[in-house]
Amino acid sequence: MAAEPAAPAKSEERVAFAIALWFGCGLSPIAPGTVGTLGALPLYLVARAGGPLAILAVAVLVTVVGIWAAGVVARSRASADPQIVVVDEVAGVLVALAAAPPTWSGVALAVVLFRFFDVTKPFPARAAERLHGGLGIVLDDVVAGIYAASIVLALRGLGWLS
Repeated sequence: MAAEPAAPAKSEERVAFAIALWFGCGLSPIAPGTVGTLGALPLYLVARAGGPLAILAVAVLVTVVGIWAAGVVARSRASADPQIVVVDEVAGVLVALAAAPPTWSGVALAVVLFRFFDVTKPFPARAAERLHGGLGIVLDDVVAGIYAASIVLALRGLGWLS
């Protein structure tokens, strides 16, 4: 069961906790990373109306803000990568979803591939994970998203996914 985060003292810390825990997804007692990944879907559905570049722009914004928020939570919790932080999953899966066709099968494939690469962390994701603070917390998931997006794009290019 995920431990309750200590109550943030300052309003800046409260905002960082809300973002890093993706508005409570990180408090899931079971598979918080998967819950965080699924928690990105409402944002994806809004961004999808603007097309792949809009999704990618949102992914970049979530990455930048997520690095800050994850760093604040990591310092507050005195942990290199607190399990409650799931904004990294949100950033990473949005990268994968930017490559996916706007179909249920495309979205499902992007999410599954992202989770696979997020868990297995092939090079350079494992190396990115070792970076300091919020940078390391978030960038390994962005790399996982790039791997997933690459496979989705390849399958689309081959005509196997539309």
